[in-house]
Amino acid sequence: MARRLTAARREDGFTLVEMLVAMSMGVVVMGGVLILLVGAMRSQPKLEKQATNIATARFALERMTREIRNGIVVDKYTASSISFQTYVRHTTCGGSTMAASSVSATKCEVTYTCSSTSCTRIEAAPSVYTGTAITIFSGINNPSSVFTWSPSTSPTYIGVTLKIPDPEGSGALTVSDGASLRNATLNN
Repeated sequence: MARRLTAARREDGFTLVEMLVAMSMGVVVMGGVLILLVGAMRSQPKLEKQATNIATARFALERMTREIRNGIVVDKYTASSISFQTYVRHTTCGGSTMAASSVSATKCEVTYTCSSTSCTRIEAAPSVYTGTAITIFSGINNPSSVFTWSPSTSPTYIGVTLKIPDPEGSGALTVSDGASLRNATLNN
């Protein structure tokens, strides 16, 4: 009987003080988790905008370098504009109808021009630098230094650098690439 009384007095469990301390610690941990979650949710739109800007710039950059790589000769070049002859898969220069795979590609003049707001592309007959400009990228931050080239006369390598504003406003995001004129020896 004495053993039972001793066991009954020694009840296992938490005291009120222990419960209050455990609950306080739980509230502090949950508050920290909530602060992290709110911070992540607030930064998500900015990160999505930044990722979209980078993806768009990379798409435009890849398109430009692919066409430069297929180029024959660079006709005009400045830091904000480049004109070169290349082969395109359209039935006519500046047209939208794709040529059949059995038909030879069409030799055209492609001109990329970047202004303070966008980069445009013009496709025209060889040695013609005007036509309908199609915007391929907007939101550029450095229109005065998009294109570089080497050698300084009769360039065969073109570098392209696109700087886009950071949505946070703390600078610019930069994507760059370049290409050599693969078909430069086909000058006919």
